[in-house]
Amino acid sequence: MSEVPKLRIRQLNSVPINPQGQFVLYWMTAFRRPFCNFALQQAVERATELGKPLLILEALRCDYPFASDRLHAFILQGIADNALHFATTSASYYPFVEREKGAGKGLLKELTKSACLVVADDHPGFFYPQMLKAAGKLEVCIEAVDSNGLLPLSATEQVFPTAFAFRRFLQKHLPGHLFEFPQQDPLQNVALPKLSEIPAEVARHWPAAGKELLAGGTAELSQLPLDHSVEAIEERGGWREANYYLDRFLDERLPHYPQRSEPDRQLTSELSPYLHFGHISPHQVVAQLFALENWSIDKLSPETKGKRSGWWGLSEAAEGFLDELVTWREVGLNAARQLPEYDQYHSLPEWARTSLAKHRDDPRPYLYHFEQFEQAETHDPLWNAAQNQLLREGRLQNYLRMLWGKKILEWSPDAETALQTMLHLNDKYALDGRDPNSVSGIFWCLGRYDRAWGPERPIFGKIRYMSSENTARKFSVKNYLRRYAPGKELK
Repeated sequence: MSEVPKLRIRQLNSVPINPQGQFVLYWMTAFRRPFCNFALQQAVERATELGKPLLILEALRCDYPFASDRLHAFILQGIADNALHFATTSASYYPFVEREKGAGKGLLKELTKSACLVVADDHPGFFYPQMLKAAGKLEVCIEAVDSNGLLPLSATEQVFPTAFAFRRFLQKHLPGHLFEFPQQDPLQNVALPKLSEIPAEVARHWPAAGKELLAGGTAELSQLPLDHSVEAIEERGGWREANYYLDRFLDERLPHYPQRSEPDRQLTSELSPYLHFGHISPHQVVAQLFALENWSIDKLSPETKGKRSGWWGLSEAAEGFLDELVTWREVGLNAARQLPEYDQYHSLPEWARTSLAKHRDDPRPYLYHFEQFEQAETHDPLWNAAQNQLLREGRLQNYLRMLWGKKILEWSPDAETALQTMLHLNDKYALDGRDPNSVSGIFWCLGRYDRAWGPERPIFGKIRYMSSENTARKFSVKNYLRRYAPGKELK
């Protein structure tokens, strides 16, 4: 059995492993999948070393920021997938879903009383750092394992000003990690002792979720303290659906990926929500892409100058996709780990804040309040269509996501208000909201990972400018406008 790279394991406290414990506990929070998961692999390795059962706890709070039917249903469907899979393994799986706020308080602490150690998911975004910090105070050994991306989070402490700078770093340092892939199925052919029963106190106070709740149906969701105004969508969560999306992308869409910015065509992978909730691993995505293109490491270019394409030695489409999956996604993870308060306005580059401050009092041609943005009630049909897509599908078309943010900046009283509007709308409605990559995309609209542009414009200053008119001249948008017209629901 291959070991998890040491660079991906972080000790959260100095408590020693308790060999007298009843089981090894894997606390699954960010990497909600049974496959290509370094954290699960570490938990299996520890259980094997100690000769102990493995207990997997996957819990779902109901008071996380922007908790809604949409987000809850997606997560619950993933839990249901995991329950079915882990039932076929030697591990024990315990799904807990809060039915009222605070109901899960004390569950982890109670389980740790019987645990040899805890293996946790190490994620740098959303509320995970605070949650891990609190868990580190428990009287149990806790190992946090990074299974976020191809580059270990601990591989650098540098903060990168641009995607180009990060890409150049990747080209120099990523080859040393390209053979450090997680096991495809860490529990396959592994015979661990079976846990005879869940601790009685746990089963009594925190009963496992049943099949009806895990189905994420409307009736069950209506009984939970969630935002029911953000309705669940047809797209399902879970690793099974994630595999379907990946296969479809590689089979049908990848050859056309260079045309992905066209609003009238859907050519992206649509994997972002599954990556966000940990239902699929970027390592799995990359492995299947490599297999499709018959890639080997000798195809890597010796040049490490940060060029957007040509370094991987793959097709143009595959190179473009990997730039999104690896460069842009992982530079966001880097910011979440290394840039203090990366999701706050003052974390923007100094040049961007200076330029926006200079134009803070510029007259706005249109000025909208939050509710008008939320309900897609602006003068701009293309912007309204993009917002309608977000409301209905929990997604924004990739090119129009940039336009969406730029116009919120233009139509808000100041950049700080614009940022809060973007973050709130995205986090509330987008399936991939609250993610470091999602935060990076929003901050890009205000200058992060970009450069100063000229000529200097009103409101925008040196921030890159975009307009609906230029977008409509560049791409066909007629079908997109028709599909997401106000009041027209999808069929």
